[in-house]
Amino acid sequence: MKEFILKRLLALIPILFIVSLVVFLIIHMTPGDPAHVILGETATEEQIENLRQQLGLNKPIYEQYFSWIGGVITGDLGYSYFMKMSVSSALLEHLGPTVSLSLLAELIAIFIGIPLGILAAKHKGSVLDQSFMGFSLMGISIPSFLLGLLLILFFGVQLKLLPVAGYVPLNENIGSHLKYLILPAFSLGIMQAALIARMTRSSMLDVLNTNYVKTALSKGVKQRNIVLKHALRNAFLPILTVIGQTFGVLITGAAVIETVFNIPGIGQLIINSIERRDFSTIQGAILFMTLAYVMINLIIDLLYGVIDPRVRLSHK
Repeated sequence: MKEFILKRLLALIPILFIVSLVVFLIIHMTPGDPAHVILGETATEEQIENLRQQLGLNKPIYEQYFSWIGGVITGDLGYSYFMKMSVSSALLEHLGPTVSLSLLAELIAIFIGIPLGILAAKHKGSVLDQSFMGFSLMGISIPSFLLGLLLILFFGVQLKLLPVAGYVPLNENIGSHLKYLILPAFSLGIMQAALIARMTRSSMLDVLNTNYVKTALSKGVKQRNIVLKHALRNAFLPILTVIGQTFGVLITGAAVIETVFNIPGIGQLIINSIERRDFSTIQGAILFMTLAYVMINLIIDLLYGVIDPRVRLSHK
């Protein structure tokens, strides 16, 4: 297992290198001068040029890249002249809202998706099955931002039950924290719940059609015990894969929802940094999100061995 973990960690190096190179080139080749944006319209050419020298923007692009990647290797993601702080500090400051939103959305997706998938598989071909699969298809089709706007209109504007925007930190008030995250979490979680439901149904159907399940049924074992104790465990690896992928998507792709609901997470930080041409923050944030996504998938791979011992044996 140690060898497996080491191989996966070493595989991170080329992935992060390629991502860093692509992101750096895209950002620096996009029209727009950060020095001009920082100083504003009233700045003189001399002031802009002096700031460009301070930021290192007057150097050849390959020198800028190696200077930045050298800092990344030593743990320095750069400095944001807009926020007057290091990129690492800015990421840590905005990480909490993104993690809270993603965790709540993932819990909603799991608690909705897995039961619906199990019931659909158990009642294959019935009206219940078709209804649940219709729901999952609709959930996949509706963009999260559109669903968010509909939830705002209904629960926030019409019923006035929940706040439509804003954020309260967890350490201030847990009740208010959850209250502000419910709508955005549902906006993100419904699409992921649809994916999990479809995968759960497919995996459960494969297992329920096996001989050992049919034998257990013929011996009079209760169907509920078969489904929950035997079938679900054997069908859970593909479901776990989807859960890991959806959580990675939530962590890295909540930018639009964070903007719609005015949540100060990493997604909103990236959007604001793009508008301000804050190169260091954009590069550092995207590299950090890439690392988070890959590490989540590594954790999911390690959980395979906990759920199914046969996976552990295959890694020896």
